[in-house]
Amino acid sequence: MKCGFVLKAHSVTTMLFHANLPRNMIENSMFEEEPDVVDLTFPALDPDEVTYEPRSSRLLVRGLGENDMDDDEEDCESSARLLGMSFMNRSSAHRSNSSPYTRQAPPRSCSRPSSRTIVVCVLFLVIVASMTMVLYFLPACTFTKAGCPKPNKTNPIEPVYPISTNGELFPWAQLRLPQSIKPLSYDLTLNPDLDKMTFTGRTVINMSILHSTNRIVFHGANLSITKATFMASDVTVLEYKPRQQLAVNFSEELKAGQYCVLTMEYSANFSNTYDGFYNSSYIDKDGNKRVLAATQFEPLSARKAFPCFDEPAFKATFLIKISRKKTYMTLSNMPKAKSTNLSNGLVQDEFEKTSVNMSTYLVAFIVANFTSITKNVSGTQVSVYSVPEKIGHTEYALTITSKLLEFYNNFFDINYPLKKLDLVAIPDFLAGAMENWGLITFRETTLLVGNESSLLEKQVVASVIAHELAHQWFGNLVTMRWWNDLWLNEGFATYMEYMSLQEVSLPNYSALDKDALSSSHAVSTDVNTTEQVEEMFDSVSYEKGASILLMLNASFPGDQQFRKGIIEYLKQFSGLNTDTDDLWNSLTQTDKPTHHMNVSQMMTSWTSQKGFPLVTVNLMGNQVTLTQEHFLLTSDNTTHTLWNIPVTYVNDSCSLAPECRQVFTLKNKSDTFKLSKNVTWLKLNYKSTGFYIVDYGKDGWSALTEALSKNVSVLTHEDRASLIHNIFALSRLGRVTFRQVLNLQKYFSLETETSPVMEALLQLNNIYRQLEKRQESNLASQVHKLNTNQTWDKEENVSKQELRSALLEMACSLNDENCTHQATSLFKKYKDSNGTIRIPGDLQQTVFTVAGQSDETWDTLFNMYVHATYDSEKRKMLKGLASTQNPQRLVQILSSGLRGSLIQTQELPLIISTMCQSFAGCLFAWDFIQENWDRLIEKFPIGSFAIQTIIKSVTSQSSTQAQLNKVQAFFSGLKERGSQMRSVQEALETIKLNRDWMDRNLPTLRRWL
Repeated sequence: MKCGFVLKAHSVTTMLFHANLPRNMIENSMFEEEPDVVDLTFPALDPDEVTYEPRSSRLLVRGLGENDMDDDEEDCESSARLLGMSFMNRSSAHRSNSSPYTRQAPPRSCSRPSSRTIVVCVLFLVIVASMTMVLYFLPACTFTKAGCPKPNKTNPIEPVYPISTNGELFPWAQLRLPQSIKPLSYDLTLNPDLDKMTFTGRTVINMSILHSTNRIVFHGANLSITKATFMASDVTVLEYKPRQQLAVNFSEELKAGQYCVLTMEYSANFSNTYDGFYNSSYIDKDGNKRVLAATQFEPLSARKAFPCFDEPAFKATFLIKISRKKTYMTLSNMPKAKSTNLSNGLVQDEFEKTSVNMSTYLVAFIVANFTSITKNVSGTQVSVYSVPEKIGHTEYALTITSKLLEFYNNFFDINYPLKKLDLVAIPDFLAGAMENWGLITFRETTLLVGNESSLLEKQVVASVIAHELAHQWFGNLVTMRWWNDLWLNEGFATYMEYMSLQEVSLPNYSALDKDALSSSHAVSTDVNTTEQVEEMFDSVSYEKGASILLMLNASFPGDQQFRKGIIEYLKQFSGLNTDTDDLWNSLTQTDKPTHHMNVSQMMTSWTSQKGFPLVTVNLMGNQVTLTQEHFLLTSDNTTHTLWNIPVTYVNDSCSLAPECRQVFTLKNKSDTFKLSKNVTWLKLNYKSTGFYIVDYGKDGWSALTEALSKNVSVLTHEDRASLIHNIFALSRLGRVTFRQVLNLQKYFSLETETSPVMEALLQLNNIYRQLEKRQESNLASQVHKLNTNQTWDKEENVSKQELRSALLEMACSLNDENCTHQATSLFKKYKDSNGTIRIPGDLQQTVFTVAGQSDETWDTLFNMYVHATYDSEKRKMLKGLASTQNPQRLVQILSSGLRGSLIQTQELPLIISTMCQSFAGCLFAWDFIQENWDRLIEKFPIGSFAIQTIIKSVTSQSSTQAQLNKVQAFFSGLKERGSQMRSVQEALETIKLNRDWMDRNLPTLRRWL
């Protein structure tokens, strides 16, 4: 399908499947209060304390804030307080003038001393006093021949232990747990009460002592421990709430090699957020409220459901028992082994012991009244669960899961290891999905689609399922050792998601845009706080991680070398934990017979430092000179090592077929190579498989622009999209003028493919929104002029659906008369038919957004939303409602979302993101966030993807100094409630960059428009 248009302004909402939701958005709190230190008699150190966390992770004496003083001052002052030292003010004693005794004045036989004599005497006394003090305070060894021994710098500084809730000294002072204990198995018994919204539990942990120790430290949060025994003897469980840690002290040392059992009984309330063991509800077809309970443990919330060693490296087996009413059913990671009727009228379901060792964040259980459909796939029982009213929407998920499971079994050469695989749609679920082993949980919108759903909607479901199934190998079977290497889970799952669904292209430029900021982070980076754990779930871990794997795969000779390497990696580390070096070393060993490259040497430069390279190409006849530098929009003082870049390229004589691709590895700052003949132009980064940006120089850009103007098909659509992204990025960097951007734009009227058009619309939409928020409304209204005759009938091609959706949504947002008329007509037919006449799925967003602009149709749309059961349609209705310009309506949906009444709280990030597409909406959203920040971080953890989305939505299109000042003032005032988040630093940096770009290019924009 051809769409001819000259791009001037638009309003495109980013497509859902371009923004894969992270699998978790979990709430936890950190450092809620400073610890009191009242007892400085420290327990003896054990082997776990040889290495200590950086200063930022150690708790200081109360009254010494971490940021109150410089490091040296902090050390001295802390040490002084610990030693009980103080400085005393000395005052002279004054004799009383009222003494009854009087002294007779001495005879005046002596002369008064001169001023010089007084000065000399005072100086002498000062010198004597100083020497006395030196001799007194210096150690005696100072004056011996051998001198004083040098301090032993290898001995660690003794930690400052915090105080537990009962006033006793808590025996651990670090975020990470000690390595002296290894949990072997858990026996969990849970008794949820869905009427009282509470549960009780009993946890039995079998463990092995790896290093002799006199304490056991583990995790627990919001649990009331009622009884604890160790090897049948009662023990006291200490709690340190700021780090959600529990501990048991022992008077006698536990010996290495010993096996022991810790048993705890406890009670707790269901979580009222979206993490831990939380309650959810929905309205059934008869209007009755149905209650259920589900879990979401990644990354740090298993500890909210049962006491455990809640870190990825502490893998163990799990035997789970759950009691329920007879009207409910339960699910867990393993198949049900048996059900027992209890004396209190309840039923206890016992599940098989897990056949694999797993991390605590992968444990899951559900108490609900769901129904399912089932199919046996290669010996695995695959089931899809939903509320009874939506069981008709589960068929597609079962079909695509069956195909993907067989594909992964063959591709990885390792069969899925569990007996069953359940996929469950939960009505109230914050994340897109969660890869719990054997019990994958989803939002209803990412699992359920009907027979009438569009191909675009089915593609969303297929992508999410593909991602979560890939986790059953990458993440579950082989797990990262700590959250700093989250990309080993998420980058691989994202890569396999695209690889398994060949029609979906991988390049996602949002990762490049984020990684171009100085506030970005390395793929593998230090993680020392719970907030930093949450912040790792971002586009760097997901999209950049996937992109560098794609680049590595493209660097291997043949199609199977990379696959062989990851199969070897999975088999070598099956059931274990790994870090990034383990992956690179495994792939290097696989490549040894070919001597093609050292994978570890090549890829370390991509994972150990933030950012990516800018490759500048200079073509002179048949000689090519490549130069690399750090592509950084805001300069900083960070020193970067050179990247090892597999530069791919094609030229004007052969540019489309895979065999046209040539590779040159750029390891140095600059290097030169020769082509077999003179060429007119080069296009680097073939099909955008490399994670870098290319600058062709003025002549190079002109040659490519001219080539596209003559024949748009001279390059692949992926290459055309990357050219558009790169030239806008270079304009933002200041390396090309906006006039050069406009010159490339001239070929757009010939464009026929989705990916280049979508990229162009996205870039121009960003400019349009910035102009609108600067109140340059006259200028903004001219940014797009659309000439397209899109049909409104059913479209079968998924790529054309995506393109049509974007173009029509843009046209209607600019009040194109034909577009709004068609949308209004479709909405009326839909309303009058009571939903029996369906709107094509790819047109629904456009139609509902137009309906949301009128007060009359807004009320109709809201009533439809409240009663809608079809999930994908319901979410599009919500976006339509949030696009209104009516202040009262905006306040209504924000308030409803915060309360979680008619609109679920999980949808607040979507509401705010949609509102911020307009100037008025963004003002209301910004005020709402400022007024309700504390309530927002109660619902969504600090640093979570939900909070990241909210912050980006309200700030990313700001571009004035006044806007920057307001954002900076608000977030700086939050202090420990969010001021140090990476997303805040990104927001401030982005506004500055927008401001600078507008200052440079606004005159050019005015002349152009």
